[in-house]
Amino acid sequence: MIKYNLKCENDHEFESWFSDSSEFDKLLKKGLLDCIYCSSKKINKSIMAPMISNSKNIDEQNQIVNNDLKKEKNKLLKLRNYIEKNFDYVGKDFSKKVREVYYDKKNKKAIYGTTSHEEREELAEEGINLLSIPWINKDN
Repeated sequence: MIKYNLKCENDHEFESWFSDSSEFDKLLKKGLLDCIYCSSKKINKSIMAPMISNSKNIDEQNQIVNNDLKKEKNKLLKLRNYIEKNFDYVGKDFSKKVREVYYDKKNKKAIYGTTSHEEREELAEEGINLLSIPWINKDN
């Protein structure tokens, strides 16, 4: 496992783990990486300090990483369950439905769904701010 400091074209910085050093390049080439803040697909590795360890520490470090990943997964599962219980799922009609909610000031309906990057940009231009969250698979 290797951790990279990443930066998008809008100067948002975040970290991510990869199975090895070539995994970042593979995912970037396939367009599977995006900024966690703005969904930009233009991601670069920024300067990072290398981590040095000896073989005695590797198992301990792997256990720490696995525990951290499990904790984060559980947090994301709780968030998903909360959203599913308290929000209306509108699927791919999200852009249309969010406009209806936004422009009808009396309607305070909470919704969730999916939208394309282009639709998200159009909504942002209209002043409609969205929150993207990782939608973790319940079975994995």
